[in-house]
Amino acid sequence: MELLNKLFLGNTVRAYLFVLCAFVFALLFKRYLSRHLAAVVYRLIKKLTDNVEKKVFVDLVAAPIQWVIVIMVMVFSISRLEYPASLRFTVYGHDSADFFQRLGAGILILSIIGLVLRLVDFIAIVLERKALQTIDTRDNQLIVFFRDFLKVIIGIIGFLWIIKVCFSQPVGSLFTGLSIVGAALALAAKESLENLIASFIIFFDKPFFTGDLVKVNNISGVVEQIGLRSTRIRTGEKTLVTVPNKQMVDTMLDNFSLRTERQSQTTLELHQQTLISDAEILIDYIKSLFEGYNNIVVNHEVVLKDITKNGMVVSIEFFTTPMEVKDYNEIRQQILINVKKKMESMHIQLAGAALS
Repeated sequence: MELLNKLFLGNTVRAYLFVLCAFVFALLFKRYLSRHLAAVVYRLIKKLTDNVEKKVFVDLVAAPIQWVIVIMVMVFSISRLEYPASLRFTVYGHDSADFFQRLGAGILILSIIGLVLRLVDFIAIVLERKALQTIDTRDNQLIVFFRDFLKVIIGIIGFLWIIKVCFSQPVGSLFTGLSIVGAALALAAKESLENLIASFIIFFDKPFFTGDLVKVNNISGVVEQIGLRSTRIRTGEKTLVTVPNKQMVDTMLDNFSLRTERQSQTTLELHQQTLISDAEILIDYIKSLFEGYNNIVVNHEVVLKDITKNGMVVSIEFFTTPMEVKDYNEIRQQILINVKKKMESMHIQLAGAALS
């Protein structure tokens, strides 16, 4: 017992053993405690999670909870010890004991911010699950955008919290100083701010969504991601193009995915020696082809458009319902093949071909 009461560097051996046992306990049981605590929290919020699996929540928050537990135990147990006078020194005019105390508080704040960021990720997962249950799932991009935006806000709050706790600086005066610095940064980062504002315009005006096929500034491709500063487009060559959001708003944008119909135009210039009766038969045949696509072709027109010195010009135009490019090309190919076969069977040649 006398050994436990023996002083060493201003503290008893009992106090050191208490800190050591607390630290070892936290290290040994941090995984169990964190997962158990996460499971308890999940049961409390289960009704709000829209049947998101318990494992998803636990896997997200268990690791940061471990760090919060260990750091809290370290900070609060070490705070019970008296800082040895022999180890006191100054760091830029600050006492070393106060310096390490503020350092511990800063590390604890960082661990708490990390936990809050994981909770934001989980909330985003819950909202995405709910969005998938709706008919229009394109608003999922809003969830990703505001998740990232909220993380930035939380990061700023965490930074101000550390300034307040670790450096004892009043946040009010800090805002005053930041307003001046912010004005200077706003001028220096004018384009970045414009892109940020443009990102809000995109999400509220909704000119396009993630997954849409668009064309902007002679760049065509599928929108993969809409971020705070830029939009990423996967082109037909499978390259990834990053376009600033300001350009996505200010320039003319063509959204192919929002089209109501797909148009196809083909011109047949028949040989000048083609009989008008044969041309009429060919036109009627082409019209009959579209009858087999009643549920796909919404409108069509086949007319003798012109008579020139080279022959007769037949115009074929039709509109299909919105569909994938692959399906559209397949239908168009079938129609053109059948037209070509009919022309061959009737010995109708195109203008410029040598007659046999």
